[in-house]
Amino acid sequence: MTITALMPVYPRCDVRPVRGEGVYLYGEHGERYLDFAAGIAVNALGHGHPHLVKAIADQAATLMHVSNLYGSPQGEALARRIVDTSFADTLFFTNSGTEAVECAIKTARRYHHANGNPDRHTLITFNNAFHGRTMGAISATNQPKMRNGFEPLLPGFAYAPFNDLAAALELIDDHSAGFMVETIQGEGGVSAGTSEFIRGLRRACDEHGLLLVLDEVQCGYGRTGRMWAYEHYGITPDIMAVAKGIGAGFPLGACLATEEAAKGMVIGTHGSTYGGNPLACAAGMAVLDVMLAPGFLDHVAAMGERLRAALEQMIPNHDPIFDSVRGTGLMLGLKLKDSAEARSFVAHLRDHHGLLTVAAGENVVRILPPLVIEEAHVGEFIQKLSDGARTYAMPGDE
Repeated sequence: MTITALMPVYPRCDVRPVRGEGVYLYGEHGERYLDFAAGIAVNALGHGHPHLVKAIADQAATLMHVSNLYGSPQGEALARRIVDTSFADTLFFTNSGTEAVECAIKTARRYHHANGNPDRHTLITFNNAFHGRTMGAISATNQPKMRNGFEPLLPGFAYAPFNDLAAALELIDDHSAGFMVETIQGEGGVSAGTSEFIRGLRRACDEHGLLLVLDEVQCGYGRTGRMWAYEHYGITPDIMAVAKGIGAGFPLGACLATEEAAKGMVIGTHGSTYGGNPLACAAGMAVLDVMLAPGFLDHVAAMGERLRAALEQMIPNHDPIFDSVRGTGLMLGLKLKDSAEARSFVAHLRDHHGLLTVAAGENVVRILPPLVIEEAHVGEFIQKLSDGARTYAMPGDE
């Protein structure tokens, strides 16, 4: 057997997109797909959004990259704009979500080092978490499928059940640096942190001198109908990793922090060759032009409510397959019953009904449409989903 030129670490399906337009993708032979996967919550503005396309093209023709050895008017402008929408005072640009998480881990540890407490280096994280694929990110999760074969992993992490505040508090000791948690778990099953849980973590950080590190790589940037998912809880973090929607398809991420939390991140402590280059920042500015326009986030919230209501109305019609809806805004999960299997159902929708979704843990189908969907797209999605449920053969059926 000869290995493929692309390292075979993905079980790639037969969908081979060559063009996108709005909320649709088109394959090599003209096949059309309704895209409610959005590049796993990345294509926040859909495909080929004219403002984003023009911003990238104009910047590419002007200046793409110079490295971070020089001043960055583009980076400074985008950083200021993001900071002004959030809790943060400062940020570091990365190329991806997992790099943003790495920066968040380093920032948290460096904070305690700067305070003269280098032994406070352990981050308490949570079962079923997904923080990315780097060594630091897989060390921060207890999922065997992420970790197997990559040992020894990095020390400095402890694990508690998600949404179990008491269990998390029991792990606090003299080595604790803080908590790192997805405000809404994505890959783990579209499970939202409860108000008691998220607020309780914030309260514990305040009481014990710890840092609250949020991973909003998937749930941030307008996905829930607010700019940041933490806004639903009435709290603010100390550090936060973001990516995906930040560039709406252009590789970009960021680690946000308060001035206090970032006190240890001084010259020489971190870096990135590509992070926040002019081309990435042009994309980031264009995304904010659209997202921060009056009514945009209200539209996301309204479409989220419309989609949830339609799903809840549809579920009883396919009782053998569907169990319940979870999530917030346009980050929704359709929990399947044990009689169905999420990955095979996602494949069935894709291959037989031209509908793209994403499987997640806990037997959940992730529904992550572009944030620009309209009522008609919701209706089309529900029709395709219903048709798919009607024609789906349960595993084990003759």
